[in-house]
Amino acid sequence: MNRKWLFWIPVLLWMGVIFYSSSQPYKKQDMRSDITKYVNVEFVKEHFSWVSIDYGGGTPVSIANKGVGGFIEFFIRKGAHFTVFGILGALSYLALLQCGFKRKQAFGLALLLVASYASMDEIHQAFTGDRTPMWQDSVLDTCGGFTGILISSLIWKRKRS
Repeated sequence: MNRKWLFWIPVLLWMGVIFYSSSQPYKKQDMRSDITKYVNVEFVKEHFSWVSIDYGGGTPVSIANKGVGGFIEFFIRKGAHFTVFGILGALSYLALLQCGFKRKQAFGLALLLVASYASMDEIHQAFTGDRTPMWQDSVLDTCGGFTGILISSLIWKRKRS
């Protein structure tokens, strides 16, 4: 009996985790007050007040504009985007390899799957209260997926040789 489809279970479960997370309004995910409880606010102000990042065409991300909690939360949230889609990329790549695709084919298809799901995730957020879809997040997610696929590819290649 061919059980190659079983390798897609982790991919589908991980997609479900992403979907659930995207279904949560921002208010349920707001970490700003918790961050300021556990971080030395004065240290962050002293060492990172000069940082200002344009992201999404709105107000620049800086301590002056978002406060210390919002500033740190921005990096946590974007790091989570990158990491979550990196895992999706790795899982997809490995599932495609197990289904018999060659490494280059699996790489390209996994990247296409991640980019598509990242785009769909942003569309999904348009229908979620208090969330803002951003094409920049889709690009960040795809970069995370690419990194996850690349790391998996290098590990797979090393194991095979």
